[in-house]
Amino acid sequence: MTVAPLPPEAPLKRGHSLAHDLVSELSQRILLGKLKPGDKLPSENLLVDEHRVSRTVVREALSKLQASGLVETRRGIGTFVLARTAPEGLRLGLDTATGVRDILELRMGLEAQAAALAAVRRSDEQLAAMRRALDDYQDLAAAGDSCAEADRCFHLLIAEATGNPCFVEIMSHLGESMIPRKRIGQNERAGDNLARHAFLANLEHEAILAAIRRRDGEAARAAVWLHLSNSRDRFSPVE
Repeated sequence: MTVAPLPPEAPLKRGHSLAHDLVSELSQRILLGKLKPGDKLPSENLLVDEHRVSRTVVREALSKLQASGLVETRRGIGTFVLARTAPEGLRLGLDTATGVRDILELRMGLEAQAAALAAVRRSDEQLAAMRRALDDYQDLAAAGDSCAEADRCFHLLIAEATGNPCFVEIMSHLGESMIPRKRIGQNERAGDNLARHAFLANLEHEAILAAIRRRDGEAARAAVWLHLSNSRDRFSPVE
C-alpha cells in the first residue's frame, strides 16, 4: 500500500507560523518601547539572518505590520515605526474622573475577551514579554516613578497575544486613555495614595498573568474584569 504524501498545505502552515512569530516579536519590541516612533527596523537582510527565515517570510511579516499601522515602508530607505495616534473620528472624554470610568467600562468588555483568547493562543515568547512588562512596572512603582507606560504595554501585549489584530488596533487607538492617570486632576482621584493604587493594580496584574500562563481562559477573563472594575472604583470621586 502506497503511503499518501503530505498535503500541500503543510509547508504553507509552516511559513505562516514563521511570519506570525516574526510579527509577534517585532510588534512586542514596538509596544514595549524598544523600537520607538521614527526608529528604523533592521534591514531585510538582517532579519533573514537573525531569525533564520526566508525573504518571503520577512516580507509577509513587514506587510502585516504595515497593514496594522505599526510601521511604514519607505521605498529605497527602509521600514520605520509609526507614532500611534487616534483617528479623527475618535473623541474620548479623558479629562475628568467620569470620563476615565467610562473608558474603563469600555475596556472591561474588550479586554476580558482579549485575555480569554490570549490565554489559549499566546506563545511562550509573548508570555515572557508580559512578564518583562510587569517587572518594569514593579521596578518603576518601587522607585516612585510613573509606571503608566509599562502598564499600557502589559495590556497591549495581551491584545497582541490574541492573534487578532483588531484588538491591538482598537487598544492602540485608545492611546493614553488606556492608562490616563496623568490626565486627571489630583482632587478628582480617589484619595492621593497613588503608590497603594499601583501596588493593588500590580497584584491584579499578577493574577491575570498567572491565568494566561496556565492557559485558563475563563480565569483570565475574570481576572481582567476584576482588575478593571477595581480600577474604575479607585477612580471614584472623593465624597
